Amino acid sequence: MPQEFEGDLAGAVFWGADMRGARFRDVDLTGASISHAWFVDVEIDALVQHVVINGVDVTDFVNERDPWYPLRTMLRPHDPAGMRETWALLQREWDVTITAATALPEPVQRRSVNGEWSFVETVRHLVFAMDKWVTAPVLDVGFHSSGLTNTGSRDFPFPGIDRGASPSIAEVLAVRADRSARFTELLRSSTDASLDRTVTVLENGPHPVRECIFTVFEEEFWHLRYARRDLATMS
Repeated sequence: MPQEFEGDLAGAVFWGADMRGARFRDVDLTGASISHAWFVDVEIDALVQHVVINGVDVTDFVNERDPWYPLRTMLRPHDPAGMRETWALLQREWDVTITAATALPEPVQRRSVNGEWSFVETVRHLVFAMDKWVTAPVLDVGFHSSGLTNTGSRDFPFPGIDRGASPSIAEVLAVRADRSARFTELLRSSTDASLDRTVTVLENGPHPVRECIFTVFEEEFWHLRYARRDLATMS
């Protein structure tokens, strides 16, 4: 099996490494330098800022053609007002996606594309992500049983999770709506001081509240992208 690398690799040097078919997910490549390399049949989906390829700054070219670019830049806002703006835009895009998904037959909503989560599973995972990073540590509300953990967290004993759950799309969306309303209220009442408060996130340890919120934004954005991509092949 291919090796997996996680954690801090900042400053690492890869010399003469065969990285054909390698996958980089949730990585920070700020300041990375690649030289004497073959860059063939490569697909990158990322926030692009000052990217130079073969001496050519391609930043503007990429961002002008990326329909997701404005939202990409808003995932780590500086203040509560920016957080509320980001969340409103994410909700608006998700409303469009949910409307499209709920118009499909239930078997399609549960269909996997290329081994990825189905739409129902995606929404269940977002319930879990919200519970893990905000509902439980920040709001002191327990995990909902229908939440679906990510693969790497499958064996962690999160309280209240039903590993055998198989909720309907209506049930999952109702839970998501409840979590979204709680999150909206949290952002409405947040201050700079409250965002700096440190909470303990199960499995991940102490984090400032603002970093927990940023994680939710990242989860919402990327799974929105995945859901739109997969729904486009089924509708």
